[in-house]
Amino acid sequence: MFHRSRRRLAVAAAGLLALTTLVACGDDSSDANDLAENRVGAMADYGVGAQFKATEPLAFSVLYNNHSNYPLKNEWLFWSELTKRTNVKLEPVAVPASDYEQKRSLLIGAGDAPFIIPKTYPNQEDAYVSSGAILPVSDYLDLMPNLKDKISKWNLGPEIDTLRQADGKFYLLPGVHEKPWHDYSLAVRTDVLDELGLAVPKTWDELYTVLKAMKAKYPATYPFSDRWSKPHPGGNLLNLLAVTHGLAGAGWNYQHASWDPNARKFQYTAATEQYKQLLQYLNKLVTEGLLDPESFTQTDDQARQKLANGKSFVISANAQTLVNDHRPDLAKTIPNAKLTKIPLLVGPAGEINPASRLENGVMISKKARESKNFVAMMQFVDWLWYSDVGQEFARWGVEGTTFVKDSAGKRTLAADVNVVGLNPKASKHLQKDFGFYNGVFAYGGNPDLVQAFFSAEEQEFQRVMNARAPIPVAPPYPFTDEEREQASLWETPLRDHVTQASLQFILGQRDLSQWDAYLTELKGKNMDQYLEMVNKAYDRYQKEHS
Repeated sequence: MFHRSRRRLAVAAAGLLALTTLVACGDDSSDANDLAENRVGAMADYGVGAQFKATEPLAFSVLYNNHSNYPLKNEWLFWSELTKRTNVKLEPVAVPASDYEQKRSLLIGAGDAPFIIPKTYPNQEDAYVSSGAILPVSDYLDLMPNLKDKISKWNLGPEIDTLRQADGKFYLLPGVHEKPWHDYSLAVRTDVLDELGLAVPKTWDELYTVLKAMKAKYPATYPFSDRWSKPHPGGNLLNLLAVTHGLAGAGWNYQHASWDPNARKFQYTAATEQYKQLLQYLNKLVTEGLLDPESFTQTDDQARQKLANGKSFVISANAQTLVNDHRPDLAKTIPNAKLTKIPLLVGPAGEINPASRLENGVMISKKARESKNFVAMMQFVDWLWYSDVGQEFARWGVEGTTFVKDSAGKRTLAADVNVVGLNPKASKHLQKDFGFYNGVFAYGGNPDLVQAFFSAEEQEFQRVMNARAPIPVAPPYPFTDEEREQASLWETPLRDHVTQASLQFILGQRDLSQWDAYLTELKGKNMDQYLEMVNKAYDRYQKEHS
């Protein structure tokens, strides 16, 4: 997911750093090589494809993001089967999902964090680096053969580089995908398209044409009324427009800096000509009555109600909201309506897939390094989160109990097990009753695994998106501690002003002829100094780590 995964969406970059040595061999660290006292319970011959099993019973603490949809149960098969296979018992420190980030911060700050800290999104680890509370996990990649293998086999080096700090190391073990997985897009009433004799739009310009036709047929409507504008106005819509205009991100994934491959430097996202163009596009939609101006302030429920009542025909969606929200809403009010999530609309950047191949991942507490079982723990983490068998286990469960395989190796849920509505009449639930397909442990992998529970419709959406070129990853620009502190002082006022001015331009409260005045206002909020610091950090990293 775009903003929820907090991914670093990037724009085209040529001549990326090839830090393959660190990926292939692990960092050259005397600390990493001095592990003679920390191998209790570790396997001597652990490697790619090997089943990890500790040589004696071990227990490791893990911070657990307790999801309200499948609250933690100690009797889950996940726990007992994990111990049976690995000789490791996980001891969850459960935290409600709503308080997870705050509680994680408090535990780390107090020195009380569990050894294993999952559900951490890229960049969230930045706050804990300077204190020394979390490990530079790149020093210990030699203990993680499955992760190293996937980084190498899937050419993930450029993505991994985006995690590196000013010291050249990275402090987060990310979930990794073989292919980009893009989910968020727009959903369109295709029955209305059929009524008007129109094809599904493929570009933003074609969407404009479709909306014009809808407005002509139904003048009392706003054909497009959007959701996901709280707390970030235009959250998804602005982000989709930004990435398809070749920018790093906007809306709920606003990125201050976007890479300019021609100039070989970063530019301030909201000061670019591309950003001006997307504002002009949205202003045109609002001015012509095609986009509901309340799209940028209304609640999700209000947007859903307008769609359900036939007052709009287009809305932001992902696979889950399409099935769980919008279609059930319409089934109650307009039973014959057909709503389809369409492939990401094409903009000036061309047919691209903007999704990152990095997912939320795992931090390791610095305290774990002192444990006599440290090596065994890193092997265990590598097996559960990064081995093919571990990933299958976390997602599917136990063959013969929660799923079956045919002679060709194709997996199918057991007949009495349901998840995401695949076996709606089943008596048991994969997440609620067994603990599998749990967001703490199950993420990343190859498309066959990641898309395991996707509907045929969603698999077709992914087929279209996977045929598009992934956006090359922008080079890293890690800040020093001092720079990060200064950046935090500049970023909030800059973002607040970008948000306010963007809405004014979109809604026509401010004419785009005032663009130059807007740029002057950004300069007054230290835009140039911020950008100078970003490019200085980029140049420094190039020189020190190329």
